[in-house]
Amino acid sequence: MKLTTKGRYAVTAMLDLALHNGNQPVSLAEISERQDISLSYLEQLFAKLRKAGLVVSMRGPGGGYQLNGTPADIVVADIIGAVDENIDATRCGGLGDCQDNKRCLTHDLWINLSSQIRMFLSEITLADMIAKLDVQETSARQDNKRIDFHSHSQSH
Repeated sequence: MKLTTKGRYAVTAMLDLALHNGNQPVSLAEISERQDISLSYLEQLFAKLRKAGLVVSMRGPGGGYQLNGTPADIVVADIIGAVDENIDATRCGGLGDCQDNKRCLTHDLWINLSSQIRMFLSEITLADMIAKLDVQETSARQDNKRIDFHSHSQSH
């Protein structure tokens, strides 16, 4: 199984949104800057996340995105699924035509692994991730880096 950049970035961006999800919407430009993900790529991901009902968008000045619900309502598996990421460890896409249109020797092993990964990711919410100390420390570091950058660029 290979989780592509699309799935990784979607989870990272959603966690960033959850960490900064206050009364004001969060702009994709802010997420882009904090997480070093291109703005155009985030726009594509958030169109899918909005379509899946995980986020809501606010237009106009001060617009951006907010979670559609609480961080405890959103599981990692839903985020990955929303951006068309397939959690599948088989070569055949789960169809069972791995070897000469028949099942290979290890087909059931890879099917079971895929199922375990899906189950694992279905049990982790954004709230669970926010509660981790290392996530909080990383977020604080990213916020401070952004504040430092802006204060230095404005003083020159």
